Amino acid sequence: MYDFDTVISRRHTDSMKWDGGHNKDEDMIKMWVADMDFKVLPDITKVLHEKIEEGIYGYSMVPESYYEAVGNWMKRRHDFHVEKEWMVLTSGVVNAINLAVRAYSDIDDHIMILTPVYYPFKNAIVNNKRKAVSLSLDFKEDHYELDFDLFEKKIIEENVKMLIFCNPHNPVGKVWTKEELLKIGEICLKHHVIVVSDEIHMDFVYGERKHIPFYEADPRFKDISIVATAASKTFNLAGLQTSTIFIANKQLRELFKKEQLATGMFTPNVLGLIATMTAYEKGDNWVDEMLSYVEGNINYMESFLKKNLPEVKMIRPEGLYLVWVDFRNWHMSGKELERFMLKEAKLWLDEGYIFGEEGEGFERFNLACPRAILEKALNRITVSVSK
Repeated sequence: MYDFDTVISRRHTDSMKWDGGHNKDEDMIKMWVADMDFKVLPDITKVLHEKIEEGIYGYSMVPESYYEAVGNWMKRRHDFHVEKEWMVLTSGVVNAINLAVRAYSDIDDHIMILTPVYYPFKNAIVNNKRKAVSLSLDFKEDHYELDFDLFEKKIIEENVKMLIFCNPHNPVGKVWTKEELLKIGEICLKHHVIVVSDEIHMDFVYGERKHIPFYEADPRFKDISIVATAASKTFNLAGLQTSTIFIANKQLRELFKKEQLATGMFTPNVLGLIATMTAYEKGDNWVDEMLSYVEGNINYMESFLKKNLPEVKMIRPEGLYLVWVDFRNWHMSGKELERFMLKEAKLWLDEGYIFGEEGEGFERFNLACPRAILEKALNRITVSVSK
């Protein structure tokens, strides 16, 4: 049994989550950026200590055991077969998305995102001087759907060259079904649209849902897409800057690697390599217990809101440890809601509007934390709104 209940103070550790931004208020509860407040798998700590004891941290090669560990995890956990030659290492999935934008499109090309969505997607498009084409997912009371006719229509009308896709979908927690993936892939094949599938949250799926990697929906999709993964969300390793990108199509892979070479950022992080290998080799039980704990947090929050704040609607996630919550019945603007959370409830969340205009009136909560933190945060909202 692993301990996910103990509250570990991360203040004054240069933690982006706890020391960044609104860091002057020591009483502020931080539930924003997607990293966990759980200690990592003990085997990871042990192997990192052993490496540190060597006392030399020179340039490193990627060992064969890294590729084996990644491949075995994907097959064991997701029935996803990957080849060693498909794997390209980057310093993170966001880094990989930016590289893909530069490798597979030209300045002023149109790139689609399905909003509300993880905001670095749009940043990667705009910062690289491409044009962002936003298509809103349809909110159907308690879940989101994609209008496939409108999806295809917009691809044609806007001459879309690329789709940056998210599965599970951050922030709304949607896990795409095989039928949905097939429709998306068929349309993109038909119109020669490259798909960049961000699957960094692939290990977080609840209930009857199953994560289906984009490649596994249809083998033909390997020719038009790349799949971005990392152990960083699953095992809380984001600071070690190591991701594995699967690019089955040789031409796409070479274009990506050429762009990566041009940046000069192609040498792997030695500690990230070791941590990722160990996570994928020894982390099954830890992940299973962690998922059960996070799902318990989701259940707790759902029950709490129904009992104490019934006008607030939680969109129960099919995936992610992030929960999308609808506060629109409070009739506050996005900025008013943000001010309430920061100033009244002393709670720092990711504001819904940063994920696109469709997120106005929503908040994203990070539930990868000890339950005591979640309980305290929810009670603060209840007390603050009743004043």
